[in-house]
Amino acid sequence: MGYLHIDISEIRTGEGKAYLFVAVDRTSKFVHAQLYRKMTRQVAADFLEDTLQALPYRAHTVLTDNGVQFAKKAGTETYKPHIFDVVCYRHGIEHRLTKPFHPWTNGQVERMNRAIKKATTRTFHYTSLDQLQSHLDDYLWAYNSARPLRALKGKTPIGFILEQWHKEPERFHYDPNHYSSGPHT
Repeated sequence: MGYLHIDISEIRTGEGKAYLFVAVDRTSKFVHAQLYRKMTRQVAADFLEDTLQALPYRAHTVLTDNGVQFAKKAGTETYKPHIFDVVCYRHGIEHRLTKPFHPWTNGQVERMNRAIKKATTRTFHYTSLDQLQSHLDDYLWAYNSARPLRALKGKTPIGFILEQWHKEPERFHYDPNHYSSGPHT
């Protein structure tokens, strides 16, 4: 746990274009996604910070494509560090890049982008970004806490995380039991 795949995809609503930032944990399959109106370096860094806050355990590696939101362009290495790399460094995370023009290297998040779009914008029309974000939050809650996955031997991502919490609590920032549904949620 703690190896994150991150990607961006474009989405349209009645208000116009938006950008869906998605992070998938390679082992637990936990998904975190957020909509933004812009696709900038600062937004990518903010999304990483938001993702790290959403995860109850420590991330050790992040895999992204070579987009300017995540990586420097070739030839600019001597200038100040990329803000996304600064966030990774601050949290002790190794930032890896996919090979250019090989999106299948980041396949888990590419597949999740497709699943999210199928469940939202390809099925429903949204007049506003807030309406889409609300539906996206509901979809992610259902995916993370109620959908058993074959890759996890029938467990949900949250179920898998809770199981790991009981086995290795030292890997966690905080108790993830608030993720599970119950009488107080």
